[in-house]
Amino acid sequence: MMTSTEAERTPELLPVPAEAGMSSGELPWIEDAGSIAPKDARALSKQFFSRLAVLEEGSAEYQYVRNTLIEMNQTLVHFVARRFRNRGNGDTEDIAQVGMVGLIKAIDRFELSREVEFTSFAVPCISGEIKRFFRDTTWAVHVPRRLQELRGALGEAQEQLSVVHNRSPTVAELSEHLRVSEEEVVQGLVAANGYTAGSLDLPAGSGDGLQANKSGRVYADTVGDWDHSMELVEDLESLAPLLGELGDRDRLILELRFGQEMTQDQIAQEIGVSQMHVSRLLNRILATLRTGLLSTG
Repeated sequence: MMTSTEAERTPELLPVPAEAGMSSGELPWIEDAGSIAPKDARALSKQFFSRLAVLEEGSAEYQYVRNTLIEMNQTLVHFVARRFRNRGNGDTEDIAQVGMVGLIKAIDRFELSREVEFTSFAVPCISGEIKRFFRDTTWAVHVPRRLQELRGALGEAQEQLSVVHNRSPTVAELSEHLRVSEEEVVQGLVAANGYTAGSLDLPAGSGDGLQANKSGRVYADTVGDWDHSMELVEDLESLAPLLGELGDRDRLILELRFGQEMTQDQIAQEIGVSQMHVSRLLNRILATLRTGLLSTG
Protein backbone atom coordinates (compact mmCIF):
# COMPACT_ATOMS: atom_id res chain seq x y z
CA MET A 1 0.00 0.00 0.00
CA MET A 2 1.37 3.43 -0.93
CA THR A 3 1.94 6.11 1.62
CA SER A 4 0.46 9.58 1.10
CA THR A 5 3.93 10.87 0.13
CA GLU A 6 4.35 8.16 -2.51
CA ALA A 7 0.91 8.94 -3.88
CA GLU A 8 1.84 12.61 -4.29
CA ARG A 9 5.06 11.73 -6.12
CA THR A 10 3.43 9.29 -8.56
CA PRO A 11 2.20 11.00 -11.76
CA GLU A 12 -1.45 10.64 -12.62
CA LEU A 13 -1.78 8.67 -15.82
CA LEU A 14 -4.82 9.33 -17.96
CA PRO A 15 -5.93 7.88 -21.28
CA VAL A 16 -4.20 9.37 -24.27
CA PRO A 17 -6.49 11.88 -26.04
CA ALA A 18 -7.55 11.06 -29.57
CA GLU A 19 -6.17 14.30 -31.00
CA ALA A 20 -2.66 13.25 -29.96
CA GLY A 21 -2.83 10.42 -32.49
CA MET A 22 -1.66 7.73 -30.05
CA SER A 23 -3.28 4.50 -29.08
CA SER A 24 -3.88 3.81 -25.42
CA GLY A 25 -0.93 2.06 -23.85
CA GLU A 26 1.77 3.54 -26.09
CA LEU A 27 2.55 6.36 -23.68
CA PRO A 28 0.91 7.59 -20.49
CA TRP A 29 -1.12 10.78 -20.67
CA ILE A 30 0.17 13.00 -17.87
CA GLU A 31 -2.23 15.56 -16.44
CA ASP A 32 0.41 17.80 -14.82
CA ALA A 33 3.92 16.94 -16.04
CA GLY A 34 5.46 19.80 -14.09
CA SER A 35 4.49 18.24 -10.75
CA ILE A 36 6.28 14.94 -11.36
CA ALA A 37 9.10 14.18 -8.93
CA PRO A 38 12.62 14.15 -10.44
CA LYS A 39 13.04 10.40 -9.82
CA ASP A 40 9.85 9.60 -11.71
CA ALA A 41 10.73 12.11 -14.43
CA ARG A 42 13.99 10.30 -15.15
CA ALA A 43 12.22 6.99 -15.68
CA LEU A 44 9.39 8.44 -17.76
CA SER A 45 11.76 10.54 -19.86
CA LYS A 46 13.33 7.39 -21.31
CA GLN A 47 9.92 6.24 -22.55
CA PHE A 48 9.12 9.63 -24.01
CA PHE A 49 12.52 10.01 -25.72
CA SER A 50 12.16 6.55 -27.22
CA ARG A 51 8.78 7.54 -28.66
CA LEU A 52 9.97 11.00 -29.78
CA ALA A 53 12.72 9.43 -31.89
CA VAL A 54 10.20 7.71 -34.21
CA LEU A 55 7.64 10.47 -34.48
CA GLU A 56 7.28 12.92 -37.32
CA GLU A 57 8.34 16.40 -36.27
CA GLY A 58 5.43 18.81 -36.18
CA SER A 59 2.75 16.18 -35.62
CA ALA A 60 0.31 16.48 -32.71
CA GLU A 61 1.82 13.48 -30.95
CA TYR A 62 5.34 14.84 -31.46
CA GLN A 63 4.33 18.15 -29.86
CA TYR A 64 2.70 16.36 -26.92
CA VAL A 65 5.75 14.20 -26.26
CA ARG A 66 8.21 17.08 -26.62
CA ASN A 67 6.18 19.46 -24.44
CA THR A 68 5.75 16.81 -21.77
CA LEU A 69 9.49 16.21 -21.70
CA ILE A 70 10.04 19.94 -21.21
CA GLU A 71 7.55 20.15 -18.36
CA MET A 72 8.80 16.98 -16.67
CA ASN A 73 12.41 18.17 -16.62
CA GLN A 74 12.00 21.84 -15.79
CA THR A 75 13.20 21.08 -12.23
CA LEU A 76 16.67 20.73 -13.81
CA VAL A 77 16.47 24.39 -14.82
CA HIS A 78 15.68 25.50 -11.26
CA PHE A 79 18.47 23.28 -9.94
CA VAL A 80 21.07 24.85 -12.24
CA ALA A 81 19.69 28.40 -11.92
CA ARG A 82 20.23 28.31 -8.14
CA ARG A 83 23.97 28.15 -8.77
CA PHE A 84 23.83 31.55 -10.45
CA ARG A 85 21.46 33.38 -8.10
CA ASN A 86 24.25 35.51 -6.57
CA ARG A 87 26.17 36.13 -9.75
CA GLY A 88 26.12 39.44 -11.60
CA ASN A 89 23.02 41.54 -12.11
CA GLY A 90 20.87 38.99 -13.87
CA ASP A 91 17.23 38.83 -12.77
CA THR A 92 16.16 35.46 -11.36
CA GLU A 93 13.27 35.23 -13.81
CA ASP A 94 15.57 36.04 -16.73
CA ILE A 95 18.00 33.31 -15.64
CA ALA A 96 15.19 30.76 -15.45
CA GLN A 97 13.94 31.74 -18.92
CA VAL A 98 17.43 31.36 -20.36
CA GLY A 99 17.77 28.01 -18.59
CA MET A 100 14.55 26.82 -20.25
CA VAL A 101 16.10 27.61 -23.62
CA GLY A 102 19.04 25.39 -22.66
CA LEU A 103 16.66 22.60 -21.59
CA ILE A 104 14.76 22.75 -24.89
CA LYS A 105 18.01 22.60 -26.85
CA ALA A 106 19.11 19.60 -24.77
CA ILE A 107 15.81 17.78 -25.49
CA ASP A 108 16.09 18.45 -29.21
CA ARG A 109 19.68 17.17 -29.32
CA PHE A 110 19.47 14.20 -26.96
CA GLU A 111 19.68 10.67 -28.29
CA LEU A 112 19.07 7.50 -26.27
CA SER A 113 21.85 5.80 -28.22
CA ARG A 114 24.34 7.91 -26.27
CA GLU A 115 23.68 5.57 -23.32
CA VAL A 116 23.88 8.40 -20.81
CA GLU A 117 21.26 9.76 -18.47
CA PHE A 118 19.37 12.73 -19.86
CA THR A 119 20.12 14.71 -16.70
CA SER A 120 23.87 14.25 -17.28
CA PHE A 121 23.44 15.62 -20.80
CA ALA A 122 20.99 18.41 -19.97
CA VAL A 123 22.69 20.05 -16.98
CA PRO A 124 25.79 21.18 -18.95
CA CYS A 125 23.51 22.45 -21.75
CA ILE A 126 21.43 24.51 -19.32
CA SER A 127 24.48 25.76 -17.46
CA GLY A 128 26.22 26.72 -20.71
CA GLU A 129 23.21 28.69 -21.91
CA ILE A 130 23.06 30.64 -18.64
CA LYS A 131 26.80 31.31 -18.73
CA ARG A 132 26.47 32.69 -22.25
CA PHE A 133 23.65 34.91 -21.02
CA PHE A 134 25.89 36.40 -18.32
CA ARG A 135 28.82 36.67 -20.69
CA ASP A 136 26.85 38.54 -23.35
CA THR A 137 24.55 40.74 -21.27
CA THR A 138 26.04 41.59 -17.89
CA TRP A 139 29.35 43.20 -18.86
CA ALA A 140 29.28 46.93 -18.14
CA VAL A 141 31.92 47.54 -20.82
CA HIS A 142 32.11 45.55 -24.04
CA VAL A 143 35.25 43.44 -24.24
CA PRO A 144 36.16 40.70 -26.74
CA ARG A 145 34.60 37.31 -26.02
CA ARG A 146 38.07 35.76 -25.78
CA LEU A 147 38.84 37.98 -22.79
CA GLN A 148 35.42 37.38 -21.26
CA GLU A 149 36.12 33.65 -21.23
CA LEU A 150 39.67 34.22 -19.99
CA ARG A 151 38.27 36.18 -17.03
CA GLY A 152 36.41 33.10 -15.81
CA ALA A 153 39.47 30.89 -16.18
CA LEU A 154 41.61 33.44 -14.35
CA GLY A 155 39.14 33.54 -11.46
CA GLU A 156 39.32 29.76 -11.02
CA ALA A 157 43.11 29.73 -11.39
CA GLN A 158 43.52 32.48 -8.80
CA GLU A 159 41.44 30.53 -6.28
CA GLN A 160 43.39 27.30 -6.84
CA LEU A 161 46.84 28.89 -6.78
CA SER A 162 45.99 31.01 -3.73
CA VAL A 163 45.37 27.79 -1.80
CA VAL A 164 48.58 26.20 -3.09
CA HIS A 165 50.88 29.17 -2.42
CA ASN A 166 48.94 30.68 0.49
CA ARG A 167 49.07 34.05 -1.30
CA SER A 168 47.81 35.71 -4.45
CA PRO A 169 49.42 34.17 -7.56
CA THR A 170 51.73 36.21 -9.77
CA VAL A 171 51.14 36.85 -13.45
CA ALA A 172 53.89 34.36 -14.31
CA GLU A 173 52.25 31.65 -12.17
CA LEU A 174 48.85 32.29 -13.75
CA SER A 175 50.46 32.19 -17.19
CA GLU A 176 52.09 28.84 -16.51
CA HIS A 177 48.94 27.37 -14.93
CA LEU A 178 46.66 28.39 -17.82
CA ARG A 179 49.30 27.84 -20.51
CA VAL A 180 48.81 31.30 -21.99
CA SER A 181 51.25 34.17 -22.38
CA GLU A 182 51.80 36.67 -19.59
CA GLU A 183 50.52 39.39 -21.90
CA GLU A 184 47.19 37.55 -22.26
CA VAL A 185 46.96 37.18 -18.48
CA VAL A 186 47.45 40.92 -18.04
CA GLN A 187 44.81 41.63 -20.71
CA GLY A 188 42.39 39.29 -18.95
CA LEU A 189 42.96 40.94 -15.57
CA VAL A 190 42.43 44.39 -17.07
CA ALA A 191 39.32 43.22 -18.94
CA ALA A 192 37.84 41.95 -15.67
CA ASN A 193 37.50 45.57 -14.59
CA GLY A 194 34.88 46.01 -17.30
CA TYR A 195 32.50 43.44 -15.79
CA THR A 196 30.89 45.95 -13.44
CA ALA A 197 30.70 49.72 -13.34
CA GLY A 198 30.11 52.02 -10.40
CA SER A 199 27.50 54.74 -10.52
CA LEU A 200 28.51 58.40 -10.53
CA ASP A 201 25.65 58.92 -8.08
CA LEU A 202 27.30 56.81 -5.38
CA PRO A 203 28.20 58.71 -2.18
CA ALA A 204 31.66 60.27 -2.34
CA GLY A 205 34.40 60.09 0.27
CA SER A 206 36.25 57.29 1.99
CA GLY A 207 34.03 57.39 5.06
CA ASP A 208 30.99 55.22 5.58
CA GLY A 209 28.06 55.63 3.24
CA LEU A 210 25.81 57.23 5.86
CA GLN A 211 28.28 60.02 6.56
CA ALA A 212 28.82 60.58 2.84
CA ASN A 213 25.08 60.80 2.26
CA LYS A 214 24.78 63.45 4.95
CA SER A 215 27.40 65.53 3.19
CA GLY A 216 25.31 65.47 0.02
CA ARG A 217 28.32 64.82 -2.20
CA VAL A 218 28.37 62.10 -4.80
CA TYR A 219 31.25 60.66 -6.79
CA ALA A 220 30.34 62.77 -9.83
CA ASP A 221 31.18 65.91 -7.79
CA THR A 222 34.79 64.76 -7.47
CA VAL A 223 35.35 63.87 -11.12
CA GLY A 224 37.04 66.55 -13.20
CA ASP A 225 35.78 67.67 -16.57
CA TRP A 226 37.61 68.85 -19.67
CA ASP A 227 38.54 72.52 -19.27
CA HIS A 228 38.54 74.09 -22.72
CA SER A 229 40.23 77.20 -21.29
CA MET A 230 43.38 75.14 -20.87
CA GLU A 231 43.74 75.06 -24.65
CA LEU A 232 43.84 78.86 -24.63
CA VAL A 233 46.52 78.82 -21.92
CA GLU A 234 48.61 76.39 -23.96
CA ASP A 235 48.21 78.50 -27.10
CA LEU A 236 49.21 81.69 -25.29
CA GLU A 237 52.27 80.00 -23.79
CA SER A 238 53.30 78.84 -27.25
CA LEU A 239 52.64 82.26 -28.78
CA ALA A 240 54.63 84.25 -26.22
CA PRO A 241 58.12 83.58 -27.69
CA LEU A 242 56.79 84.05 -31.25
CA LEU A 243 55.29 87.43 -30.36
CA GLY A 244 58.63 88.46 -28.89
CA GLU A 245 60.25 87.93 -32.27
CA LEU A 246 57.86 90.36 -34.03
CA GLY A 247 58.74 94.00 -34.68
CA ASP A 248 57.18 96.86 -32.69
CA ARG A 249 54.74 97.84 -35.47
CA ASP A 250 53.55 94.24 -35.93
CA ARG A 251 52.91 93.86 -32.20
CA LEU A 252 51.06 97.20 -32.18
CA ILE A 253 48.81 96.08 -35.03
CA LEU A 254 47.98 92.84 -33.19
CA GLU A 255 47.22 94.78 -30.00
CA LEU A 256 44.92 97.21 -31.82
CA ARG A 257 43.13 94.44 -33.75
CA PHE A 258 42.74 91.71 -31.12
CA GLY A 259 43.37 93.56 -27.87
CA GLN A 260 41.30 96.70 -28.50
CA GLU A 261 39.15 95.08 -31.21
CA MET A 262 39.59 97.96 -33.65
CA THR A 263 38.57 97.62 -37.30
CA GLN A 264 41.11 97.68 -40.10
CA ASP A 265 40.00 101.23 -41.05
CA GLN A 266 40.58 102.41 -37.47
CA ILE A 267 44.00 100.77 -37.39
CA ALA A 268 44.89 102.39 -40.72
CA GLN A 269 44.05 105.82 -39.34
CA GLU A 270 45.98 105.06 -36.12
CA ILE A 271 49.25 104.10 -37.81
CA GLY A 272 48.89 106.28 -40.92
CA VAL A 273 48.57 103.69 -43.71
CA SER A 274 45.76 102.50 -45.99
CA GLN A 275 43.21 99.92 -44.94
CA MET A 276 44.44 97.59 -47.72
CA HIS A 277 47.96 97.82 -46.35
CA VAL A 278 46.72 96.95 -42.86
CA SER A 279 44.95 93.87 -44.29
CA ARG A 280 48.18 92.69 -45.99
CA LEU A 281 50.19 93.28 -42.77
CA LEU A 282 47.70 91.29 -40.68
CA ASN A 283 47.72 88.39 -43.14
CA ARG A 284 51.52 88.28 -43.08
CA ILE A 285 51.75 88.50 -39.27
CA LEU A 286 49.13 85.78 -38.71
CA ALA A 287 50.75 83.52 -41.31
CA THR A 288 54.12 83.93 -39.52
CA LEU A 289 52.57 83.06 -36.13
CA ARG A 290 50.64 80.11 -37.57
CA THR A 291 53.78 78.66 -39.15
CA GLY A 292 55.67 79.12 -35.89
CA LEU A 293 52.94 77.33 -33.87
CA LEU A 294 52.79 74.38 -36.29
CA SER A 295 56.57 73.97 -36.26
CA THR A 296 56.71 73.94 -32.45
CA GLY A 297 53.69 71.61 -32.12
